Amino acid sequence: MRELSRRNFMLWSSGAFAGNMLVGGLAEASDGEGARRPGPDPSRSGLVTGKPRPLKHASIPGFLTAEQIAPHHAAHYAGALRGYTAAESRLDESIRSGRSIDAATHAALERSVVRKGNSVVLHELYFDGMAPQASDPAEAVRRAIGARFGSLEKWATDFIASAREAAGWAILARHPVNGKLYNVVCDEHAIGALWMASPLIVLDTYEHAFYVDYQDRKAEYVERFVDHIDWSEVAARDAEA
Repeated sequence: MRELSRRNFMLWSSGAFAGNMLVGGLAEASDGEGARRPGPDPSRSGLVTGKPRPLKHASIPGFLTAEQIAPHHAAHYAGALRGYTAAESRLDESIRSGRSIDAATHAALERSVVRKGNSVVLHELYFDGMAPQASDPAEAVRRAIGARFGSLEKWATDFIASAREAAGWAILARHPVNGKLYNVVCDEHAIGALWMASPLIVLDTYEHAFYVDYQDRKAEYVERFVDHIDWSEVAARDAEA
């Protein structure tokens, strides 16, 4: 019962973006020819498999080198997954064995499950949401962004401004309560959340995401990211949202 309820909690009620957070772009689905199709599939998340998802792109020429992406994926994403698994395992073992954990440790483990679990999900959305070449959003996505922000260009201006100030993550998300799009600033994996919102675009703004390639030029990293959004992935996530 504990394992099932905790998995459902992380899949559908994540502390960062509860409800639909994990339905966005975690799949490595393939068609009959073996090519990857964009599309939501939370069953392929590391939170379910226990293994890091392989990189969609080892490098993104003109934006991120392999020397930047590889340690980010191995140390920060995979490290978050290891932390999540360790915290969850210790909590589950305590319940199954009947051996209680002191209150302070228990609370720290519960917080770690949320923080590390959110980090896993956000990293998966980030890595899967980038493309080597610039592309144009589908007309439906363009219309939705234009209706909310005035135009795609005005959205990009606001997103870049948000990302430059974000200490952890900048996210374009759709809220299911009012259907509106929001640029969300998260300064930590569980701080700055918009509950129930579905992330469509996720940008990691921690220094570890860009320092190898950009040193302290965070603004340049943020601005270049907008030119490497995988808009087909965004459309698939929005269709589910």
